Amino acid sequence: MGRSSESTEMAIRIVALEGDQTGQELLEQALRVLDPGVVGLEIELARFDLSLENRRATKNAIVSEAAAAMRETGLGLKAATITPEGADDVGSPNRILREEVDGKVIVRTGRRIPGVSPVAGVHNPISVCRMAVGDAYGAEQWREAEDGDELAYRTETIRRSDCRAVAEFAFREAERISGRVYGGPKWTVSPIYEGMLKEEMDAAAERHPDCAYEPVLIDATLAGLVTGAASESLVIPCLNRDGDLLSDLVLPLFGSIAGAESVLLSLDDELRTTVAMAEAPHGTAPALEGKDLANPMAMILACGALLHYAGPPDAELASRAVYEGVLETVASGTRTPDLGGHASTTEFTDAVIELVARRLEV
Repeated sequence: MGRSSESTEMAIRIVALEGDQTGQELLEQALRVLDPGVVGLEIELARFDLSLENRRATKNAIVSEAAAAMRETGLGLKAATITPEGADDVGSPNRILREEVDGKVIVRTGRRIPGVSPVAGVHNPISVCRMAVGDAYGAEQWREAEDGDELAYRTETIRRSDCRAVAEFAFREAERISGRVYGGPKWTVSPIYEGMLKEEMDAAAERHPDCAYEPVLIDATLAGLVTGAASESLVIPCLNRDGDLLSDLVLPLFGSIAGAESVLLSLDDELRTTVAMAEAPHGTAPALEGKDLANPMAMILACGALLHYAGPPDAELASRAVYEGVLETVASGTRTPDLGGHASTTEFTDAVIELVARRLEV
């Protein structure tokens, strides 16, 4: 069951989804940044233990409880969790969470990390705006024998409403960061299936005439990212599987995935955000467990992203302070070993906390 701290009437309520190995360790570090004494906000936490052990013990009931709590609060901060390989095991908690909060869009943003050399001259932020459900994931699959051979089939489905959510959010995000909507699916080869997303991108472009728009086939998008297309901030709308693959390309272009956060968004019929769940895009790093050496940047940035969706103006100020505090900490030379530094996880978080508190005091 969830464990709530003492309730405050005006508190921002956040569901903390606990995880495994360094995932849990980094969540605890990130929650230090959300302390009211640091961000100047009243924050109420409801904790849910999503460790593999507890998911097995509850047969995933704890995941559903956490999803219900997020539907109520609208905000979730998730630690990295282990997904077991066995087909008869508890599977991925992320899939359950996405389905039960009706997630529409996953946004992963890569950005330049001070002192870390990017690949292919990438300097400006790139946000991959991915469909959160459907497509190749959850598709019905089967095999049949035919004429001494074997055929494999897969039935994939996407919804126009999900395509519209991805396209519209991409344009709104591009307007927010003064960037360009770039990329798209392979609509020439698949005009019926993948063309649905392209149709919604074109429709969104008409609704946002002042936003720069450059639709490009997915293969050309990949090539463009490593040959100079990212000369300005980009937002790339994509199907579920394309976005999964694209994220794994885009984030390392910045030299490390440490400077990126991932946000799952649920949207209402007017495409307003109803639930935001933020997390780090990396895994549980079992080799670093208990060593106080894992990089907490992505989890702390996830806190900054979550505050952006919290609502009050003071939360937006705190969000900005968290982002700036993380990047300034790295720029000052305080870095964990994966970025060539000598700071521990705790020391890095301490430095971020000091900068965030100082900024908000000013």
